[in-house]
Amino acid sequence: MRIVLVNPLIPQNTGSIGRLCAATNTPLTLIEPLGFSLEDKYVKRAGLDYWPWIDVSVTPDWESVLTSGGRPWLFTKTATRSFYDADYRMGDFLVLGSETKGLPKAILNRWPEQQVRIPMDNDNVRSLNLAQCTAVAYYEARRQISLAGPAS
Repeated sequence: MRIVLVNPLIPQNTGSIGRLCAATNTPLTLIEPLGFSLEDKYVKRAGLDYWPWIDVSVTPDWESVLTSGGRPWLFTKTATRSFYDADYRMGDFLVLGSETKGLPKAILNRWPEQQVRIPMDNDNVRSLNLAQCTAVAYYEARRQISLAGPAS
């Protein structure tokens, strides 16, 4: 499994997601443009001193992500399908968009059946924090994969 962030803007979110990736040995792919430098002190602070253990790559476009295989799971608040109802498998990747714009329409339009959302019960809340969404999504996918057992 892999985590993909499309155009992340807030360095603290990416740092926290990097810490999650270090703790779980999960590769992190960042699609440019980024709203910060990976040398940013806020990215480093949020990721603590775990950056040497993060398998992070930066790529200029979405197409290069697709060459590694696997299925994308696109997290968007406009999806009707709950992320609990996705059928995650080894090799899939969890894709989350920028904090202000979400995922680009071109990506969403290409995979309508791969769109999922994290349910929220209060309509007054617009969204969850990107780092929170990533952690919730990752651990649900991991739970499902471990329940399914080894691939045959």
